[in-house]
Amino acid sequence: MLDDFFFRALLATLAVAAVAGPTGCVILWQRKAYFGDTMAHSALLGVVLGIILGLNPEAGVFGVAFLVAAAVVVLQRVSRLPGDTILGVLAHSTLAIGLVAMALTDNYRQYELTAYLFGDVLAVGREDLALIGLGGLFGLLVLAVIWRPLVAATLHEGLAAAEGAKPLRNQLLYMALVAAVVAVGMQVVGALLVVALMIVPAAAARTLAHTPEQMALIAVLVATLSGVLGLYGSLWFDTPTGPTIVTVAAFLFLGCLAFDGGTQRLGRSRGVRRDVVRAPEDDA
Repeated sequence: MLDDFFFRALLATLAVAAVAGPTGCVILWQRKAYFGDTMAHSALLGVVLGIILGLNPEAGVFGVAFLVAAAVVVLQRVSRLPGDTILGVLAHSTLAIGLVAMALTDNYRQYELTAYLFGDVLAVGREDLALIGLGGLFGLLVLAVIWRPLVAATLHEGLAAAEGAKPLRNQLLYMALVAAVVAVGMQVVGALLVVALMIVPAAAARTLAHTPEQMALIAVLVATLSGVLGLYGSLWFDTPTGPTIVTVAAFLFLGCLAFDGGTQRLGRSRGVRRDVVRAPEDDA
C-alpha cells in the first residue's frame, strides 16, 4: 500500500505529465526550446514576488512567466532584434533580478530555494494536489480548443490568419499555457527542469510518430512513464525526485532514437521507405 505522500506525488506527476507532453510538442514545432528556458529562468522572480506580496508562489510564477511571454511577443513584433537575442536578454535578466530581489527580501535565508529550483514533489499536500490537478485539466482543455488553429499557424501564420484562426490570440493563450505548466510543474521537477519535462518526451515522441496528434499522445506516454519510473527510482536509489524523472526521460529519448534508427535501417534493407512525422516546421 502506497503511503499518502507518495500517492499524492504520483498523482501530481501524472497531472503535470499529461499536459507537459503535448505542450512540449508545439515548442519543438515552433523551434522555441529557448523560450521554455526563458520561462524557467523567470520562475525564480515569480517565487520572490509571490513571497513579497504574500501570494502563493505558483501564482507569482504564473504571473511573471505570462508577462515575460507577452513581452517576447511584443518585442518580436516591434524590435529588429533576433528572437534568440530577446529570449536571452529576458531569461538572464529575470533570473538576475530574482536573485537580487531574494537577497533584498527580509529573512530571505529562511526560504529553501532548492525545493523551487529542483522540485519537491514528495512534499505535495492535498491543496497543492488539487491546484496541480485543476491546472492540468484546464491546460488540457485550453490546448484542445486551440490545437488545430495553433498547428495551422505554426505551419503558415499568414494563411491561418486569412482563414480566421486568430494566430496572435492563440499564441498568447498557448504562452499562458506554458506559463501555467511551469508554475504547476515547478513542484514536481523544479523550475530549472520543468521545461525538460516538456521538451525531452516530445523529442522522443517525434522519432516514433507519423502525425502531430500521434506525437502529442506518445509525448504524454513518455512523460508519464518518466514520471512513474522517476518517482520509484528516486525512492529505490534515494536520489532527488525531479532530476531522476528527467534522467529517466533522457534514457527513454535515447531508446526511442535507437529504435528509430534501427527501424530506418531495416526499412532501407527491404527497400521500404518509412514515413516520418510531418511536423509543421518541416513543411514551412
